Amino acid sequence: MIPRPVLEFVARINAHDADGLAALMAPDHAMIDSLGNRFTRPAIESGWAAYFRMVPDYRVEIERALVEGDTVALFGSAGGTYVPGGGGPEAANAWKAPAAWLATLRGGQVLEWRIYCDNEPIRQRMRAAAG
Repeated sequence: MIPRPVLEFVARINAHDADGLAALMAPDHAMIDSLGNRFTRPAIESGWAAYFRMVPDYRVEIERALVEGDTVALFGSAGGTYVPGGGGPEAANAWKAPAAWLATLRGGQVLEWRIYCDNEPIRQRMRAAAG
């Protein structure tokens, strides 16, 4: 069974709620992206808000989970529509990719959120939009 803080974290991502995510993060929370970049508080909070502006329909879909103590591995897909420079969503900028996440909990909060996802689909849309 997926622990409630992880379920809520995914729900806050899907609701594009950066403040809700922040409320679930441990004070020393870190998010590590698929390139190994590490983002900590308070920068991660504004980072999520910026990402939700860039991909306003971003969605995480969980298909399977493995739980071992305070560590949760999630498997599924991530996707959305890249919206360059405040424009509107266009079907050509939609993407979806297989993804996995590793969450570490401490004291009912998300200590670490690690993302494993091929970023090339969204990068292609970004390059095309940049012309």
